[in-house]
Amino acid sequence: PGSVSAAFLQYLRHLGLQDFPCGLGSWNKSCLNACRSPRAEPAGLEEAVPPGEETPEALLELLRDQHSPWALPPDCSPQDRLLREVAVLAPELLRGSRVFQVVKSLRILDKGVEEVDEGVLQFQQLEELILSANHISKVTSAHLPRTLKVLELCCNAVRDLQDLCAWPPPELQHLGLGYNRLCGPSQEKHLTVDFWPNLVSLDLSFNSLTDLLGLVSQLSTLQNLRILVLQGNPLALIPTYRGFLVDSLPKLSILDDIHIGPDERQQFHGLARQPELIRIEGRMVVSIGEMKGLPDPKAFQQLKVGSEGPVITYSYCVTYEF
Repeated sequence: PGSVSAAFLQYLRHLGLQDFPCGLGSWNKSCLNACRSPRAEPAGLEEAVPPGEETPEALLELLRDQHSPWALPPDCSPQDRLLREVAVLAPELLRGSRVFQVVKSLRILDKGVEEVDEGVLQFQQLEELILSANHISKVTSAHLPRTLKVLELCCNAVRDLQDLCAWPPPELQHLGLGYNRLCGPSQEKHLTVDFWPNLVSLDLSFNSLTDLLGLVSQLSTLQNLRILVLQGNPLALIPTYRGFLVDSLPKLSILDDIHIGPDERQQFHGLARQPELIRIEGRMVVSIGEMKGLPDPKAFQQLKVGSEGPVITYSYCVTYEF
């Protein structure tokens, strides 16, 4: 689909909100009209359901019963269930642009989305936007609803945060940028309280961030930050990485999915005042236990010392790619 808006329209068609047992049709037309009519009978005086029609309760049961052919799969999202049930009880709410007013959580996963387009602004009540496993390389903050509290962009191709931070949603509490292509040190300047005053959770895992000192100096301005994920970055290979973060960010509760307890905080107390312990170099030792597919050197040891037979030597080049 290319854009978030196009993917959402495709998603709506997949849900079949205008098809039985949802929407408005011969299966519920008079029932819904009676409910809307000002002359409808008082509660308790239910009229008989016309032949060929079903009550809203019966239609809902077709959606909820797992043995029904119209039931959603067990692993579907709450968003799917909500829209289907609204399409039964009040289908007029999902007609035209009205559908954008109903959606508070939008999940579009692995749909080939490349652009967060301006059409996303139609979701005026949107609080959660999850666009994981797509092909998004840039996010324009002006296209994000100001009501947004959760933005998840895991497994995309985001390289730079400048466009995202130009005018970010002020109420955002979680920002997920794991498994992208961020590399320092130019990105750290976008991770301060000036851009994210209410951020509680930040996922930067499995990028290419290297400047631990620079990153910590910016993250320390985020007074509400409680959850941080940095594993998978080169800076996480520093021996004092966890201890330095724990001591530098005293309000942090969870680092790399591991709870920070009082004992650990006491153990690393004072480490933040010793930045010289952070080395910018690392050493890797590679041990080779077995090699296959090479000639056996024992076969060449059969030549006697002083033999005039031909001497054959072999040399090999081993390359490691990181």
